[in-house]
Parts: sequence; structure tokens; C-alpha cells
Amino acid sequence: MSAIRLLGIRDTPLSVPEVLDAVGDHAAGGTTLFVGTVRDHDHGEPVAALSYSAHPSAEAELRRVAEKVAADFPLTALAAVHRVGDLRLGDIAVIVAVAAPHRGEAFEASRRLIDDLKREVPIWKHQRFADGSAEWVGACG
Repeated sequence: MSAIRLLGIRDTPLSVPEVLDAVGDHAAGGTTLFVGTVRDHDHGEPVAALSYSAHPSAEAELRRVAEKVAADFPLTALAAVHRVGDLRLGDIAVIVAVAAPHRGEAFEASRRLIDDLKREVPIWKHQRFADGSAEWVGACG
């Protein structure tokens, strides 16, 4: 059975309980959860609005990243979901969770999962700042 329990790119609000439920496993001695939220600033500038866009291949790339992490670590479960569309301050943009027999493996795999997702999955963040300027940040930012 694959350790991958839940993957998705969604235009609806993300649910921490859904992701935690997906990785629940009696064989796991450690479960890690990372929740990325929209903050009110970046580069020391106030953020006024933010949106995420995804390439049509993003879900396939997310699966590829997840499969690599699952192959490289002795995991019992893995989940990753990312939001697209317009988000408000405080909204959840991404959630990753990993369950493993031991906490060290869970922490290491979780860090690798979020870092690889941000680096390799074609999701782009468009930030608009309070002063009217804007920027695109590649691969989740």
C-alpha cells in the first residue's frame, strides 16, 4: 500500500483536520504537520492581496514529488494539499503532513516534502503590496 493518502490542488479552503485524518496510522510513532498561511507582509512591505495560480501539470508534479519523498523515507502516510485562487490574510495556502515510525523520519520527510513542493511544483504566487506594487513568486514562494 502506498504511503500517499491525500494530494490535491484546490480552489476551496483547506482543512487541517482532513489532512491529519488522512495521515492517521497506528504504525506511526511520529506525525508532523506544516501549515503555510498568508502573512501580512513580505520583504518588510505590507501585503494587500495574494493569489496563487497553478500550471495544468501541477497535480502530476505534486504526485511525482510525493512519490519521491515516500520512496526515500520509511513513511506510513503522507498528505499534501495546496490552495489556488485569491486568498486573504490568514488563509491557509498549503498543508503537508507526514507520519512515520519515528519522529526524526517524520520531521526530515516533512521538511523535504514542503521544500520540494515549493521548488518543483509549478504553482505561482502573485503578491500585491499596499503601495500598489506587485510581484510574482515562482513555485509557491
